[in-house]
Amino acid sequence: MGSFLGHLLPGTLFLFVGLWHLSNSIVKFVADPRSFKARLWHPIPVTTGRLRYLELYVIALGAFFDMCVEFFYSPHLKYIVDGALNSSHMNDFEHAAMLLMFFLFGIAALLSETTRWLPLPDGALHIIVAMAFTAEYLLFNFHSTNHAGLEGRYHQLLVLLIGLCIISALLGAAFPERFVVDLVCCIVITLQGLWFYQTAFTLYGPWMPAGCHQQADGPICESTESEIRGQSLANLQLSCLVSSLLVVVVVLYGVAARFWGAHDLVFFSSRFHSKGSEVLSSPVI
Repeated sequence: MGSFLGHLLPGTLFLFVGLWHLSNSIVKFVADPRSFKARLWHPIPVTTGRLRYLELYVIALGAFFDMCVEFFYSPHLKYIVDGALNSSHMNDFEHAAMLLMFFLFGIAALLSETTRWLPLPDGALHIIVAMAFTAEYLLFNFHSTNHAGLEGRYHQLLVLLIGLCIISALLGAAFPERFVVDLVCCIVITLQGLWFYQTAFTLYGPWMPAGCHQQADGPICESTESEIRGQSLANLQLSCLVSSLLVVVVVLYGVAARFWGAHDLVFFSSRFHSKGSEVLSSPVI
């Protein structure tokens, strides 16, 4: 993924899935908060047949396409060099292995939902997607490419978001009826997609920080001051993305509550807050 397109493709997939889950999760909760249950995929409304499972096809085919780019196109089919695995494309092989996990998740979800061949129990898909995020976490945390300096900071922040994806997916398996858990999962997946975009445009696009430039082996900064400024800019960029996404979530929730909110949504929210107040005000023995 050490290229503009290599970050843009997975970023588009994560961003699409995250926003789709975010909107569906909020609308379904405000429409019927009592029966809410987290889902790892959402069918296309008012459709039948295969189109109903469009999200799962997008995940499976998107991951498969990106995997083929990494495994076939990037190394130009030169897998063995001097009797050993092509070391100059080890990062491409690692990316392909990671994308294979998301492809398998899409296939498992399709088989579970459309056939009787794989009757998975509740929470199983959350475990599978947590394993896929774990493979992604291991890739970016122990990468064959030396992610140092400015590039290292962007990948450190990406690893942080991936870790949050793992935790939220596992919590979703344990507490599927908790809207807040599902909301956090949707937010961190969307943030991961946005951060892939940010990384693509900053490290491999027109937004390279002043004093830094792209070389064949990755971005490099001319001085320590330029590198520190670029790393601080990365922190600021993530903070701005988190704040902007929070505004989008609040606005989306308000709009959904206005148009699709259940009659007892206010009562449900008030009862939830009253229970929380009782817990906080209860004496400690």
